[in-house]
Amino acid sequence: MGKVYLVGAGPGAPDLLTLRAARLLESADIVLHDALVHPQTLALARHARLVDVGKRYGKVSTEQRFIHRVMVQAARRYATVVRLKGGDPMLFGRAQEELDALAEAGVEAEVVPGVTSALAAAASLQVSLTRRGVARSVAFLTPRVGRGESEGDWLAVALAADTAALYMAAGAAPRIAAALVEGGKAPETPVAFIENASLADERRRFTTLGALLAAEPQAFAGPVMMLVGEALRERAGVHASPDSVSLKTA
Repeated sequence: MGKVYLVGAGPGAPDLLTLRAARLLESADIVLHDALVHPQTLALARHARLVDVGKRYGKVSTEQRFIHRVMVQAARRYATVVRLKGGDPMLFGRAQEELDALAEAGVEAEVVPGVTSALAAAASLQVSLTRRGVARSVAFLTPRVGRGESEGDWLAVALAADTAALYMAAGAAPRIAAALVEGGKAPETPVAFIENASLADERRRFTTLGALLAAEPQAFAGPVMMLVGEALRERAGVHASPDSVSLKTA
């Protein structure tokens, strides 16, 4: 029986991989990878069989149960199996389900952390999510739920945190902004959208919660991080009243 490594591919840029992740890719026999993993990252696994088990919202995606089955089958055939996951495996990556499936099948597993996109976005903006005197708390959350799952209390968490990092949220940004404002967040609270954080084609858009209330959902080609909080104000350059601020790109 081989060993399965759940490895974080990071936010996108290949040189943000950890050394451990790079070494495992170089020695892997098979790599089961998410969608959108950078080609140069996959190229590190030059001796491995590459299997795309990615998911894309609104597109044909690999069933989670199929991924579990393939991981177990791979461990029975190969010595080193890498399950390559975008960002950090333990954050919104369904890693617990995969670890449980491996444990049930008696397969040894190890988790290798990766840089999550919220931190890559903050680094790119050069904005501390816990800026001294402004933000003493940060929440990583997503309003998106799977089929048959309850929404949970993401709104209460977002309202309580000084900075909210919202994953898989850009398509519902106007609805999210309305919920935050109704919950008590100031309409002039700055918002940043960072698309393809850490990559050469990264794009940034700044606005406010108030301006988002009447905005159309934005079209993005790549993965997007939505950051909300006063820590962003100086970087976003948001000083006008909410009804006069338009979505702008920087």
